[in-house]
Amino acid sequence: MDPLLVITNSEAGTSDEETLAAALAALREQASVEVAATANPGELDGVLHRAGSRRIVVAGGDGSLHAVIAALHRRHELAGRVLGLLPLGTGNDFARGTGIPLDIEEAARVVLRDRPKRMDLVVDEVGEVVVNSVHVGAGANASRRGQRWKDRLHAVGVGDVNLGKLGYPIGAALTAWNPPIIRVRIEVDGVVVNDLDHPVLMAAIGNGSSVGGGAELTPDADPGDGRVDVMVSRSVGPLARLLYAARLGLGTHPERDDVTYLRGSTVSVSGGPFWCSADGEIYGPERRRTWRVEPGAYSLLVP
Repeated sequence: MDPLLVITNSEAGTSDEETLAAALAALREQASVEVAATANPGELDGVLHRAGSRRIVVAGGDGSLHAVIAALHRRHELAGRVLGLLPLGTGNDFARGTGIPLDIEEAARVVLRDRPKRMDLVVDEVGEVVVNSVHVGAGANASRRGQRWKDRLHAVGVGDVNLGKLGYPIGAALTAWNPPIIRVRIEVDGVVVNDLDHPVLMAAIGNGSSVGGGAELTPDADPGDGRVDVMVSRSVGPLARLLYAARLGLGTHPERDDVTYLRGSTVSVSGGPFWCSADGEIYGPERRRTWRVEPGAYSLLVP
């Protein structure tokens, strides 16, 4: 077995450290393992600089996986890499979509079985990457509001025991009560699928199928098929929003008449202004963004 470099978040809590210890024990039965904890992009870049030919295993959630893949992409070192994932996050949506077990010791055994699969990557016009999903409109606004509340409530408590986890449910509730309605032009492979005269509740570009810990926003997305799934919801009225939310919870929202669902390799969104949530990172307000698929950009160890 090739030696492994396990990259962790140095700000992880005690419970994550205990869970990771069990996974490391399983890995060390068959491989040489070094663990490197990073807290910022500079530290991560330093760790990757000395990674050599070792296989990189990300111990963390979707944000940690995004950070490592984005850094390797910037360094032009992603194409030849085989990555492993030990899901330690709260959502772990990319792990869910690729079948990687959420049980950490089972995930370690997946790493040891050595079954790499080529994975697509989504890249925008400024070189920023999307590993799992990017969405605009109501979902991005909920994430934006949730992050603000998370930061406020994180100070209420002691250490790891605080009210920060309530931030995202509060953000989702506030957005459901008063969602942003945006006017954007959406093009998929050069074909207009929504124009400015049709207001949009939200639009999603999915490389993976789920967001937010299992909500299947683009339920048919496959990160290895060379395309992204695009979902556009025009459920802007109060009743329509309620019915859309109910169908979203079941993963059947693409069947609604006011929802467009299709696949493509290049997606442009213009108009707005609009906010984006890309793998949980919020940016904006934007007037135009274009995303394209890089098929088979890297390999991931999967069941």
